Order: sequence, then structure tokens, then C-alpha cells
Amino acid sequence: MRTLTIFLLSLFSLPLALNAQSVDEMLQKVSAAIEAGQNGQAVSYFRQTIPLNIDRTEMYYWTNVDKNSEISSKLATELALAYKKKRNYDKAYLFYKELLQKDPNNVDCLETCAEMQVCRGQEKDALHMYEKILQLDADNLAANIFLGNYYYLMAEQEKKKLEMDYKKLPSPTKMQYARYRDGLSKLFTTRYEKARSSLQKVVLRFPSTEAQKTLDKILRIEKEVNR
Repeated sequence: MRTLTIFLLSLFSLPLALNAQSVDEMLQKVSAAIEAGQNGQAVSYFRQTIPLNIDRTEMYYWTNVDKNSEISSKLATELALAYKKKRNYDKAYLFYKELLQKDPNNVDCLETCAEMQVCRGQEKDALHMYEKILQLDADNLAANIFLGNYYYLMAEQEKKKLEMDYKKLPSPTKMQYARYRDGLSKLFTTRYEKARSSLQKVVLRFPSTEAQKTLDKILRIEKEVNR
């Protein structure tokens, strides 16, 4: 019985051993290709290694790849894409951030970093990234979509609170009413205007029904504020 158990365990462990061996062999091919200056072939081997064992492949990147080399960014991109596909947004963000450090004004990289931050629930950090994107590319569609919706939702929340606080007043004075109206006016210029600016750029590039609906709502709010 003991002999049978050992035999069965060896059968189960065999694929794992073969997999580890194949990963090591592929990573050796990656190293050989890099040393030979065959960067395209190295990236191809690296890409094939990722599905075999992404953790070992990542460790290879951190411990064996010169981060100042030309190929470093290409290998980091492969890992970033793989982790994004697996919906491991923490790891994906780590590698996109690594790429961004090498090229801080790369709009595509900034855009993907911001997307990963949204997926990770880090909307405020994403906000700063999208704002930087607009400094580099004022008509960027992804940035304008995010900022338009972000500022609109923030405005709606603040407007709701402002109205609730005012309604709590049993008999508001003229001064309290004036403050309420002033609050609405400031909210419109600081939030709704920003939302409108971005969403107008969206509809110019992309016929978005939702964006147009939001713009129509902002117009109605503007009339309410200015009445």
C-alpha cells in the first residue's frame, strides 16, 4: 500500500517537475537570446514562459534583467499585459508604473496606469494621472470621459448635500438663502463647468448618447443656478 501511495504521488508531482524544468529551459533561452543581441527572439521566449509560470518569469525579470537595457521595457510590457489579462490589477499597475518611470510623459502608459488605478479603486490617483494626460493631449478621449463623469458625479453629490442642508433650515433668512445660492454658483463653476468642458470634447470625437444626456442635465442645472 505504501509503495502504491508513493507511486501515485510521483505521478501527480511529475507534471509540476516537468513544468518547472520547461520554465527554466525557456528562461535560459531568454538569457541566451539577450546575450546574442536577439531581442525579438528573447521577447518571444519570454512571452511563452509567462503562461507556464508567471511568478518565476516575474522573478527572472527582477533578478536577471538589466533595467537600463533596451529590452527591459519590452519584457515589463509583457508582464503588465499578462497581469492585466488575469485581472491582477495590483501587479499590472506595478509594471505599468515601472514603464512610466522610464518615460513619464508617455500618454499611452499614463492612460493605462490611470485605468489600472480605477480598477484598484484608487480614483483620486487616477484623477491626477488623467489631468496630466490632458496637459499633454487636451483631446484625449479616455481622459475626457473619466474627468467629465468624475466631476459631474462629484458635483451631484455636493449639490445634494447643499440642498439637504438648506432644507433642514426651518425658516431660512435672506442671508442664508443668499449663501445657498452662492454655494450653488460656486459649485457650478468649480465642478459642473469642468465636467461640461470634458464631455463636450467627448461628443465632438465620439457620438456618446450618455455624454450628451449629461450635458443636457448640466444645461438645466445652469439655468436653475442663474434664474
